[in-house]
Amino acid sequence: MNCIVLLCLLVLPEDGNLPELLRDWRDDTMLFLRHDLPKLVVVILGAILLTRLLRVVIRKIAGLEERKLPGLRAQQIRTLASVINGVGVFIIFFVASLQALSLLGFNLGPLLASAGIAGLAIGFGAQTLVKDVINGFFILFEDQYNIGDTVRLAGVKGVVEAMSLRRTILRDDDGTLHTVANSDIVVVSNMTRDWSQVTLRITTAYSEASDRIISLLQQVGNEVRHDPAFADDIVSDIQVPGIERIGNHEAEYLMLVKTRPNRQYGVSRELRRRIKESFDKNKVQTAGPGKVYVMDSSPGAQAS
Repeated sequence: MNCIVLLCLLVLPEDGNLPELLRDWRDDTMLFLRHDLPKLVVVILGAILLTRLLRVVIRKIAGLEERKLPGLRAQQIRTLASVINGVGVFIIFFVASLQALSLLGFNLGPLLASAGIAGLAIGFGAQTLVKDVINGFFILFEDQYNIGDTVRLAGVKGVVEAMSLRRTILRDDDGTLHTVANSDIVVVSNMTRDWSQVTLRITTAYSEASDRIISLLQQVGNEVRHDPAFADDIVSDIQVPGIERIGNHEAEYLMLVKTRPNRQYGVSRELRRRIKESFDKNKVQTAGPGKVYVMDSSPGAQAS
């Protein structure tokens, strides 16, 4: 009650004519209801309508994922839809808020000036964050890598477990989880994009006939290539170019295998097992104890 009395004393005219003050308030209220309130309703309804229209567009973009358009991946489409939705809703409600405040009689000049100064201060203090978001957007939009890919970036290598506009999370072979800020990513090495390549180097004694060894390796390669358990994992015929190196009473033969992404490990293990069985069966002499096969995995390398 005391607060109401104090408020009335503050707004009461000097001559104490309270009914005149109330009439002024009533006139102002009626003026607002006749002129400004309809405009405010139009602004609110317009913002809601634009938001719904934006969501319809987002659903159309998301529908591209089901059509599997060439050159577009699901992660790209989902990211693009998410970015458009977030930015679009922010712009719509920001503009609507400015219009509403103007209709309510607020002076936007000082408010916009304060927002500009605050935005400038935040911009200087969050340059790294802005760079993270911009770099992350282009990483996702350009489809440089996706969840599940094996990549090397910012000095670490691992499988991508999660990614956003700000950071990428990798899990390496030891199980260590690495969180990399997108602003630190300069070069991306994707080792599981489209196909992977396994390079097997098989060492035998120098005295072994090269044509015989190449024939045995080709035979093993054809067996694995047409094995139903591995046929879907291998994308092309296994190549045995020949001798890669000679020296120290040994000869090193090269075998190249192209596989689907992340399928090279099982294929390479099966090839080594069958090569060993074939060499044991055909009594192929090795170069020396403990030096039979060496694997040099180089996914993405071109066959020579």
